[in-house]
Amino acid sequence: MKVISGKYKGRNIEGFSINGTRPTMDRVKESLFAMIQDKVLDSVCLDLFSGSGNLGIEALSEGAKSVYFVDKNRKAYQTICRNLEMLGEKVDNVFCCDYMKALSLLSSISFDIIFLDPPYQSDCIKKSIDYIISNHLLSSSGIIVCESDSIDKVIFPSSLEIVKMKKYGDKLVAILRYV
Repeated sequence: MKVISGKYKGRNIEGFSINGTRPTMDRVKESLFAMIQDKVLDSVCLDLFSGSGNLGIEALSEGAKSVYFVDKNRKAYQTICRNLEMLGEKVDNVFCCDYMKALSLLSSISFDIIFLDPPYQSDCIKKSIDYIISNHLLSSSGIIVCESDSIDKVIFPSSLEIVKMKKYGDKLVAILRYV
């Protein structure tokens, strides 16, 4: 995988092969970041279900102030750390734990961008968003970027709305913000 733009443009980052994971393809990532480009600079981001850290690293490359990475898989955690070290970024915002535990640990932070790309067969998008909204983890002008295989799995409260949505083969990207 490559970083597609910003200060790390063209740099390779390590992926990994874990059954059930699917990295965000470069063309999807490029389109996604084009949709949110005005939100990234100086933002505080959360890359929940990080995998290799692909989305969070792209945000750092495009000028995010800080990114918190979360994945419960030890191999994914180690891959994120190696990728960040290779880029000269700090690794103290990388967490190897369940997403709900991480949300609880990070509950004092107000995020500008939250990336949610959980396993497609789960209901983690709904559970994550419910926790995020009820615990005020999203800033008033913040966005939640959801990746799923179906719009039916992007379940959110009436305080949010979909502002952009695009389908890429079997992948759907929906961007939510406060109404």
